[in-house]
Amino acid sequence: MSDAIVLPGVRPAAVGRDRALLAGGVLAGPVFAVSALVQGLTRDGFDFRRHPVSMLSTGELGWIQVATFLATGALCVGAASALRHRTGSRWLPRLLVLWGIGLMAAGVFSADPADGFPAGTPRGPGEISWHGGLHFLAAAVAFVSLIVATVVAARRATPARAVAGLAVGAFFAVAWVALIVRPGPTAMVAFGLAVTVGWAWVCVTFARALRRP
Repeated sequence: MSDAIVLPGVRPAAVGRDRALLAGGVLAGPVFAVSALVQGLTRDGFDFRRHPVSMLSTGELGWIQVATFLATGALCVGAASALRHRTGSRWLPRLLVLWGIGLMAAGVFSADPADGFPAGTPRGPGEISWHGGLHFLAAAVAFVSLIVATVVAARRATPARAVAGLAVGAFFAVAWVALIVRPGPTAMVAFGLAVTVGWAWVCVTFARALRRP
């Protein structure tokens, strides 16, 4: 008798919580993209052809990008935890949790000033500090998690969605390696596009889970 009274009251609340978390995950990508775009276009000395978005976390206004990393990462962690209840995959939610944790860690351990940004910084790669090194490590965790997540998701997707997801993962991996091996304006712009496409895939993944009954 008590079970019949308690369960109907708990389940809608749990479902509502999961839907709210997934909705937050869907919003994370647009929030990140808009924040980065506005900052990149308005901050003195920043150039999308030479500077990665993570460098926006440096300088007097760096707190804006730090907050962006922390907020969007937390939204992804929450959405990924809700994803467990709406998908048969065990590893996809875990990998997207790592993606979110990597973003949050990238905000805690900020990138180093370099190559003329913030304004007044000498040109060139500059020195890597301990927090700059941890920033690269956090980014690597996030990037690898996202790439592997596209492969894991493809196993349960329709053929068309599987091909699209694998294409996103492959593009992200190639652009990342190209930026490491041969940095330059073309590689930097390509990697920026890869991050945008990767975010789009994450948001679509959460949106599909949100639409499930």
